[in-house]
Amino acid sequence: MKNISQDLKKHLGEKLSAVFDSKPIIFDFKKETDQKSANELLIYGKIQQVSDDYREQQNELFAVKNPSIVYTPDFKNKFEDYYSALEDDCPIWQSGRWVYFPWLSKLVHVLEEDDFQMVRTARNKNLINKEEQEKFYKAAVGIGGLSVGNSVALAIVLQGGAKKIKLADLDRLALSNTNRIRTGVDNLGILKVEMTARQIYEINPYAEVELFPEGLTKENIGKFFEGLDIVIDELDNLAVKYLIREQAKKHKIAVVMAADNGDNAVVDIERYDFDPNTPFFQGRMGEVSYEMLSKLDKFGIGRMITKHVGPENVTERMQQSLLEMGKTIVSWPQLGGAALINGSAVAYCVRKILNGQPIENNRALISLDEKLAPNYNSPEEIEKRRKIADNFKKIFNL
Repeated sequence: MKNISQDLKKHLGEKLSAVFDSKPIIFDFKKETDQKSANELLIYGKIQQVSDDYREQQNELFAVKNPSIVYTPDFKNKFEDYYSALEDDCPIWQSGRWVYFPWLSKLVHVLEEDDFQMVRTARNKNLINKEEQEKFYKAAVGIGGLSVGNSVALAIVLQGGAKKIKLADLDRLALSNTNRIRTGVDNLGILKVEMTARQIYEINPYAEVELFPEGLTKENIGKFFEGLDIVIDELDNLAVKYLIREQAKKHKIAVVMAADNGDNAVVDIERYDFDPNTPFFQGRMGEVSYEMLSKLDKFGIGRMITKHVGPENVTERMQQSLLEMGKTIVSWPQLGGAALINGSAVAYCVRKILNGQPIENNRALISLDEKLAPNYNSPEEIEKRRKIADNFKKIFNL
């Protein structure tokens, strides 16, 4: 039994030290060099699973390109003719691309990029038209902070947006994060940038994701902003939020930020692309500087966040929770549903802004409480919320 325990401990340690890339390798099997590389991966056991749904992908591609015959009796025969022609032109196993995901030990057969994007976004039509989809996909998006930011990234990519994405976060996934980040315990301890990049690549292996695992700092924020078309701020650090706005003003790009508020969302939009003189945080924090924000203590941070969100907008339970930080709870509470709402809302804003379409240029409150809680807008409930907000203002001297 002792030998088994020692062997198990040794083998677990060996597996713990294994490092996997968080970027897929895309093979073109028409090239002998790619065939050789993939064969070596198979020989050495790096590939444990192979997924080949290529025929069905071609069936969908044929349907997307020929919608007028999809519901006709001879669609199946026409597809068989089309597929036979593909086979005559090139062996199917060499067609398209094969994607190797190192962290999954899996090889997947997919369409080439343009066809892949066409099929993957086919059900977006005409909710998102062709021109809008292309602008959305070709944009470069930066996301700082990958708690709510993880939902933002996935919502953008799910809708066929942002081939180029930059991700910045210095934290690793913790168990307490899994109440609001769409992932599993298999990713515990992994850097959030790595985890999110892998999720993006699994949706779109043709994506180009650049990682900033040290988070955003004075030293690297200039590089982070290079080539960006828009930036999403989901960071907790108020001083770094200030740096983001300095860079957004310099590069004349919009900032979108969303905060969860109980079951609800507060979405802020700052259009430095329209007006570089837009006040930082829309002026809600008053006159602030990087130095001032970087020196705030826990209470000062809570006060400033409350000032920015607005005491009148903070839900009753969130107000109660903020006062219990460091007493009965570790940090401010956040819910998975609110993270998903924020992700969807920010993705909507990003798509509209990138396409030059009308969008709120200041703030929007998205409240499930208002829409679904009985009597939310009754005079009694409105007065109750006013009194609670007034008391909260006194506590924070606002």
